[in-house]
Amino acid sequence: MAKLHFFYSTMNAGKSTALLQSNHNYKESDLETMLFIPKSIADKSNGKIVSRIGLEADAIIVNDEYDFYNEIDKKKSVTISCIFVDEAQFLTKNQVHSLGKVADELNIPVMCYGIRTDFQGKLFEGSQELLALADNLKELKTICSMCDKKATMVVRLDSSGKVLLKGEKIVIGGNDIYKTLCRKHFRELTKLI
Repeated sequence: MAKLHFFYSTMNAGKSTALLQSNHNYKESDLETMLFIPKSIADKSNGKIVSRIGLEADAIIVNDEYDFYNEIDKKKSVTISCIFVDEAQFLTKNQVHSLGKVADELNIPVMCYGIRTDFQGKLFEGSQELLALADNLKELKTICSMCDKKATMVVRLDSSGKVLLKGEKIVIGGNDIYKTLCRKHFRELTKLI
């Protein structure tokens, strides 16, 4: 039976690189895959899954209404060996349920990659549901930008480098506005936990 997998971490842990490498392995064996990316991030990446080390691949852009099960089920004429979803934290609860149904009823493995918590230390909707429902949880590790401990949190910075405590839940950006931290440094800088 196929499984629903969730690979999670903070930023800069190589999630997109791992996804693209796994996809490459399927392709090398002449197996069909489908790659997906939420619209909220796809606009910045021109509809591609892009890693910081330069790897990239075209992906299907999905909005909040996209039903993975219904759309993948329509592809019965093609044998799909694996589904890959980047930036899975931006999925809705219903979309995670739909991906679970893909694994359970269509017997296609689903590999989701995403960030667990936002800049306030709160779970993203997609991550929350994946943590609850995934058959396999795998943490990809990176280190705190202030010490040598494992980073588990992220903070958002303004243009002068000051830590922001309020704002929109989703702001797309990279190292220019986000910093990875261990829980201790997150607590010291934000006082949120």
